[in-house]
Amino acid sequence: MTPTRPSHAAPPRCAAPAGTRLARQALLLATALAVAPAWADSARYALDPVHTRVQFAVSHAGFSQAIGTVSGSTGSLEFDPDDWNGARLEVSVPLLRLDLGDPDWNRAALARNLLDGGRWPDARFVSTRVEPLAPDRFIVHGQLTLHGVTREVPLAVTFNALRRHPLPPFRRTAGFSATAAISRREFGIDAWPTVIGDRVELRIEAEATRARGDDDGDDGAGAPSTAPAEDAPRAPAAPTEPQEPSPP
Repeated sequence: MTPTRPSHAAPPRCAAPAGTRLARQALLLATALAVAPAWADSARYALDPVHTRVQFAVSHAGFSQAIGTVSGSTGSLEFDPDDWNGARLEVSVPLLRLDLGDPDWNRAALARNLLDGGRWPDARFVSTRVEPLAPDRFIVHGQLTLHGVTREVPLAVTFNALRRHPLPPFRRTAGFSATAAISRREFGIDAWPTVIGDRVELRIEAEATRARGDDDGDDGAGAPSTAPAEDAPRAPAAPTEPQEPSPP
């Protein structure tokens, strides 16, 4: 008789106990939650152009700091107040609404040899990362595009408040204050160096309201209002064709 050869086939696998399967599923779920992006629970807000303003100060021939403002900024903000690491910000600043308090100054600043408002009517800031310093303070690092040039600029931000606004339409509102400083030469704005300083100090005051479709129900229905009230003052029309006068 021919001896029977031993079989080398793998033994049949036994099904894992139900308890083991449940443990594995729980482990996978915990891992997924641990690696979930920081902005998973964040909410979207729209900048309020009426209550958002950029102030800038620059030396006027060493005699004083010329101060101007730009109103009407728009953009979006997404953040979780319990975890700022995943916050994201995009802002557009309409330079044609620049106001230095004098029509001649405004035209000079928007002229081709300075901001060139006809060619570059907006400045844009897009955040790249947030560096938390305290529950209400952090550095927002981002790319500022001005005069057709993009540079990294850090904003020192203070988180002022997040609560339901006391006035209609009673939307949830976030408020921030921020400061920064830039070199105008780094953005290719280098005309009149003996009259206009290179360092430009920025101060930003901003409010943002809960965006459409992302309300948690405690602020009332409807989209956030970004239009000024009927009795609110409106900004004067910006010049459409900046000239090249000498700075006053």
